[in-house]
Amino acid sequence: MTLVRDIQEADAQDWRRLWAGYNDFYESSLPTEVTEHTLRNLLDPASSLIGRIAEMDGRVAGFSVSVLHESSWTTSPTCYLEDLFVDPDFRGGGVGRALIQDLIDLGRMRGWSQLYWVTRATNERARRLYDKFVQADNFVRYRLTL
Repeated sequence: MTLVRDIQEADAQDWRRLWAGYNDFYESSLPTEVTEHTLRNLLDPASSLIGRIAEMDGRVAGFSVSVLHESSWTTSPTCYLEDLFVDPDFRGGGVGRALIQDLIDLGRMRGWSQLYWVTRATNERARRLYDKFVQADNFVRYRLTL
C-alpha cells in the first residue's frame, strides 16, 4: 500500500536523495542553493509549491513537486505537476500512479480547474503511465532561459 502525504521536515534527507536521482535521470545539475530553496518552499505552507511524499512499506519511495497558479482561462487555480520521481527500487509498484492520483484527488477536493504536466518525448516508461490518465495534447513547449 502506498501512502501519499505532505512533505515534512523529517523527509528532507530522503527528498534530497530522490531529488539528486531525479536530476541525474534528466542529466541536469542544480546548485545546492537551488535545491535548498526548493526544499524550503516545499516545507512552507504559504508557498505556491506543493510537495508530496509517497511512502511504501514505511520508506520514502517517491515525490511530486507541483505549482499552483492562476490562469487566464479559468476562474479557479490550475496545478502544474513540475516534478515526479520514484526511487528505482520501487518502480513498477504503483507509486507513480499513486502520486498522480493524489494530485487529482487533492485538486477535486480543493476546486482546482485542471492538472497538467510535461515529460520528455523519449520517457516511454513514464508516458505509458501518463497515458492511462489522459492522452498527451498537441502543444509544443518553448523555453527561454533568462
